[in-house]
Amino acid sequence: MTAAENVCYTLINVPMDSEPPSEISLKNDLGNCDVSAFLTSFPPLEKGDVKLKTEALKKVIIMILNGEKLPGLLMTIIRFVLPLQDHTIKKLLLVFWEIVPKTTPDGRLLQEMILVCDAYRKDLQHPNEFIRGSTLRFLCKLKEAELLEPLMPAIRACLEHRHSYVRRNAVLAIYTIYRNFEHLIPDAPELIHDFLVNEKDASCKRNAFMMLIHADQDRALDYLSTCIDQVQTFGDILQLVIVELIYKVCHANPSERARFIRCIYNLLQSSSPAVKYEAAGTLVTLSSAPTAIKAAAQCYIDLIIKESDNNVKLIVLDRLIELKEHPSHERVLQDLVMDILRVLSTPDLEVRKKTLQLALDLVSSRNVEELVIVLKKEVIKTNNVTEHEDTDKYRQLLVRTLHSCSVRFPDMAANVIPVLMEFLSDNNEAAAADVLEFVREAIQRFDNLRPLIVEKMLEVFHAIKSVKIYRGALWILGEYCSTKEDIQSVMTEVRRSLGEIPIVESEIKKEAGELKPEEEVSVSPAQKLVTEMGTYATQSALSSSRPAKKEEDRPPLRGFLLDGDFFVAASLATTLTKIALRYMSLVQEKKKQNSFNAEAMLLMATILHLGKSSLPKKPITDDDVDRISLCLKVLSECSPLMNDIFNKECRQSLSHMLSAKLEEEKLSQKKESEKRNVTIQPDDPISFMQLTAKNEMSSKEDQFQLSLLAAMGNTQRKEAADPLASKLNKVVTQLTGFSDPVYAEAYVHVNQYDIVLDVLVVNQTSDTLQNCTLELATLGDLKLVEKPSPLTLAPHDFANIKANVKVASTENGIIFGNVVYDVSGAASDRNCVVLSDIHIDIMDYIQPASCTDAEFRQMWAEFEWENKVTVNTNIIDLNEYLQHILKSTNMKCLTPEKALSGYCGFMAANLYARSIFGEDALANVSIEKPIHLGPEAPVTGHIRIRAKSQGMALSLGDKINLSQKKTSL
Repeated sequence: MTAAENVCYTLINVPMDSEPPSEISLKNDLGNCDVSAFLTSFPPLEKGDVKLKTEALKKVIIMILNGEKLPGLLMTIIRFVLPLQDHTIKKLLLVFWEIVPKTTPDGRLLQEMILVCDAYRKDLQHPNEFIRGSTLRFLCKLKEAELLEPLMPAIRACLEHRHSYVRRNAVLAIYTIYRNFEHLIPDAPELIHDFLVNEKDASCKRNAFMMLIHADQDRALDYLSTCIDQVQTFGDILQLVIVELIYKVCHANPSERARFIRCIYNLLQSSSPAVKYEAAGTLVTLSSAPTAIKAAAQCYIDLIIKESDNNVKLIVLDRLIELKEHPSHERVLQDLVMDILRVLSTPDLEVRKKTLQLALDLVSSRNVEELVIVLKKEVIKTNNVTEHEDTDKYRQLLVRTLHSCSVRFPDMAANVIPVLMEFLSDNNEAAAADVLEFVREAIQRFDNLRPLIVEKMLEVFHAIKSVKIYRGALWILGEYCSTKEDIQSVMTEVRRSLGEIPIVESEIKKEAGELKPEEEVSVSPAQKLVTEMGTYATQSALSSSRPAKKEEDRPPLRGFLLDGDFFVAASLATTLTKIALRYMSLVQEKKKQNSFNAEAMLLMATILHLGKSSLPKKPITDDDVDRISLCLKVLSECSPLMNDIFNKECRQSLSHMLSAKLEEEKLSQKKESEKRNVTIQPDDPISFMQLTAKNEMSSKEDQFQLSLLAAMGNTQRKEAADPLASKLNKVVTQLTGFSDPVYAEAYVHVNQYDIVLDVLVVNQTSDTLQNCTLELATLGDLKLVEKPSPLTLAPHDFANIKANVKVASTENGIIFGNVVYDVSGAASDRNCVVLSDIHIDIMDYIQPASCTDAEFRQMWAEFEWENKVTVNTNIIDLNEYLQHILKSTNMKCLTPEKALSGYCGFMAANLYARSIFGEDALANVSIEKPIHLGPEAPVTGHIRIRAKSQGMALSLGDKINLSQKKTSL
């Protein structure tokens, strides 16, 4: 029986603050009367009013669920409770008859059940539709054919009831009875088929059609064939069942595809989003024709755009990404790139991120131009939108996407660069830094674009607000200005940014003489006053005021220097040296050479003077002084060696870095493509559809069953499809000792956001243990979902108890507790067995992830919790130790392989991972091989871990410490 066919069961809620009812508690309630007499008569059931009987019946149900045997109560309930017409009593009785033992120890039906059967036959003919319908639902749970046989005529009659609630439950009852006891109603498929043809209600038709799918598929197909043109007019619940039928039939019998695929196409136009989603998924599995893939993809795109729920958008986007992974489908999706970009209208950043990545993977030379136009419009939109917390991040995503497009399709760079360079003056430093990185790569790779980039850079240079971007812009201008006019323009812009020089003298003059030129003398308007004698007098006042100095009026570079940021001065000195050396090679006139050289040296000297003065907020550092002094010396000597170093070696270093980065990207793309390409080994068997047996066909994965199991949280990994094998692979956690009266052990199943504890409890005594309860508590960010129900264990009996624990964040947790129980007939207090602790491993929630260097540095600066772990291992090889740490912590190494290759006695690497809760974990490994201790000396060093939460940093550090100890030889 599939999960879809399982009937729903009633859940009984016991108040957590009250003890479950037992013989002892009932004895106290009744004033220490005889319990056996109480159970036989149970006065509230006989003489009480409806409210008392309801409470008594609830207590009886809970006692039976706890394992009590109450044979004497059966006739009391039949005599005094069963005839009542109260609806609450009726509902409780349905639960009672479901759980009460209906047979004698030898397996024969109890005589009293004949009376019950007659009562339910009357309920099936009751004028109230609720009582009829709920009784029919109850009959789905009965497993005794002798009880059901007398009720069959009444059940059949319910198919013709006026109310749809009764009819649809009658269909379910007939389906369950037919599946369990076919001899009771052998003509059920024919009966339901006739019912389906004449039925008008959507829910009744859905239940009837569902029964025919599982009971008699041929009849279901016959019915579908007669109304296949009207499928679009059906309700969505029936349409979903039709999609499931077509999926199953076409997978079991591929020759039927042509018959029903048109119906699936029609259902893509359904008004229900659920039907459209299922139909698109089914169409993809049934046909790989380009038209089918295109129709399904278009349907997915429409769903993403029209649905408001971001979770739905992300799920459907994942289906589109799955489609793209198939090589034959990728070309079809390439034609839909512009439609996919319509999803960018969604404000959610995660949806936009996935959409841009998908569009970038699908872009080709045929549609790259249109893609770039759309992205340029989006970039301009972000400039006009009022600032939102995600606007800057979205702008960064757009810049990176345009960057990737330009690298892959160089012809597009000329269109993209002018738009992006406007963002160098943006307030958001991260977006501007991305643009700068893109411009640096473009100006190195595309020689034909250098004049355009230099021209645009000079235009926006004075508007740059961030010192980091200013440094990068200075470097680019110094490196790539190759004409005399461009060099002069750079010098002009630098002078403009510095303001009046010498800086120290001009600033001192401004401070000292600022009052005179800016002093404003104002005369307040004369006021007429009346004196004591009644004559008029005039009063006026002369006041002087000085407007407050605005620091914003300073030129940008001057402002950076006065704020004490002299690193930009070192960058400026390098730029001036480069352009001065290049100017001397371009211009032959000695006078002009000396003039330009002197101007560059003057600027450096005035900056040095400023750094040594007390005007800046922070004094210049020794490193910056050395750098500027070196540049002054280079310009004064002008040696060919220095000319080569400044004007050739720098560019070669950038070229090497970019080529290494490109090789790394190509290597990762190659690995991705190798993963996607399905490799078939020479000795792999070839399966022919026509020769496949039917039972083998049905053993294929059922997408509907898998999706239902996923929704219920019962997904199984493919390698552990056999539940027995998967259990055997797991480590059993022993919770108590073998000599304890109660033995307990547990399997710990970690399923993303929750942990399921499957605890086996064994009664090792010769006594009956009542109210045997597993009491659990948690330490860390874990939360027990529900308290496990108490059990009654017979002597040497055993039972399985399941407990769910919710996980809220990534940190090590501990589950601890005890088993408490009462011994039947003993007068002592409750007994208790303490359980061993269960440790929850952080590695179950951490997954390798990747990020850029800039993002890593930014997170490293922001995260406040750091854990420093000292390396303590017997591993003697640096690379082997790094690989061991990566394997132990589930982290990914961000440092390129080329940077780690070779051997120099020490190693530094950055590691990154992300938890399933979206928490980031960073680590920096700094290790060395102490050569002076000999070749067999172990690796030494430190690992620094940073995270946003203290728990994650500590847990990851503990994990590294434990894994190091395990490696000791």
